[in-house]
Amino acid sequence: MTTIVHRIRLHEGVDPADFEAWVRDTDYAACPELPSVLAFGVQRVVAGESGGAAAPVHFFELIEVTSREEFERDMQKEVFRSLVTDFDKMAVVVDELVGERVEPGYRA
Repeated sequence: MTTIVHRIRLHEGVDPADFEAWVRDTDYAACPELPSVLAFGVQRVVAGESGGAAAPVHFFELIEVTSREEFERDMQKEVFRSLVTDFDKMAVVVDELVGERVEPGYRA
């Protein structure tokens, strides 16, 4: 399993509530159409840490995938390309981390 972390900054003038609604209604809803995606979640940076509109990042997302190669295949699908088109209108990925868990990990 591979985990991808994207730090996200909204474009100037984009309402965070609009971005969050899109995440809930569109981004999350598309996940079942991407078989490589095992888990996906977008986190809002805590207000005290983000520094408001001038913050370097406003959100981050964690994507757990079966493998980088399988996810790259899913990225070629129309549903994924549509997500990218919508996302690019609202935000930019500031940076990306890709890693593999030191097994077994812990989850309560």
